[in-house]
Amino acid sequence: MSKFKKGKSGDLPAISTASLPDIVFMLLFFFMVATVMRDSSLMIENVLPSADQVEKLKKDRTAFIYAGKPSSSFSQLGTEPVIQFNDAIISVEEVQSSVLAAQAELVEELQPKFVVGLKIDKNTHAGLVSDIKQELRKANTLKVMYIANARAE
Repeated sequence: MSKFKKGKSGDLPAISTASLPDIVFMLLFFFMVATVMRDSSLMIENVLPSADQVEKLKKDRTAFIYAGKPSSSFSQLGTEPVIQFNDAIISVEEVQSSVLAAQAELVEELQPKFVVGLKIDKNTHAGLVSDIKQELRKANTLKVMYIANARAE
């Protein structure tokens, strides 16, 4: 009486690609938000000491000075502790000029709030730290913070 057509069995409908651009943009935004860019690559071994009272500070007005033995990929620098500022190994005499140049690069409103962060390896001699502090005094950079890991309790 009525006529029914028998459809092809086993064929799947085509996948809709209308939402594909939305998915791509969601992934793009996720990776843009979740990715953290490093300021500089570390050329020294840096195992920070641990401390009881640690607080977070703003990084937008901070320049970091690293001190420690060169890492294994930079063994041509020797085994004595060296100083790294931005992506360069510097001598103690260059600390003053490097810090003043970093301070000059800041926005004028942040220059009075400029802070130097010392990330010193826990096995570095105190004499090198004292020399760095003397150079910071010559540069009239008196706001210094020591970076440490929070001690687990």
